[in-house]
Amino acid sequence: MQIDLTDILNHEGRKEEYSVPLELDAVKTGRESFPVLEKAPVNVEVIHTEDQVLEIKAASDVMVAVPCARCLETVKVPFHIQCDLKADMKLSEREREEESEELSCIADKKLDVDWLVHNEILTDWPIQVLCREDCKGICPKCGANRNQTSCGCDTAVPDPRMAAISDIFSKFKEV
Repeated sequence: MQIDLTDILNHEGRKEEYSVPLELDAVKTGRESFPVLEKAPVNVEVIHTEDQVLEIKAASDVMVAVPCARCLETVKVPFHIQCDLKADMKLSEREREEESEELSCIADKKLDVDWLVHNEILTDWPIQVLCREDCKGICPKCGANRNQTSCGCDTAVPDPRMAAISDIFSKFKEV
């Protein structure tokens, strides 16, 4: 959803409030895409504070499906979007982007609300998502989810410093 800023820029001191639907269906991080499960309308406030300078505030709540880092089960991750931006519209689009990457959501005097929310989600993206703190993960041998079943695979991790000796013993096991 885009908000046209032209009318606000023509009237210094003007304040406009919007409640716009979020059209964002997925959050893209590089090669991966994570579906948006729940989204609330975005409340946007735009104030023309002085000489072509806009103060933009936005707030919303979004729920994104992210796989657990250990077992790959889907985890619902909530994001509370709260952002405050200042945009000097006298600058060119390139100069605004160099000043702040957050301002890349403004182009041709239009505010792209979906892009703004997407950038805020990426800023708040967690380093690691777990379905629960004691997640046991996936068995590296058979691929079973250890939270749901006990696979019975050997979980002993051999000491890598003893690998050469264990190779010798495995060759002479038949004797």
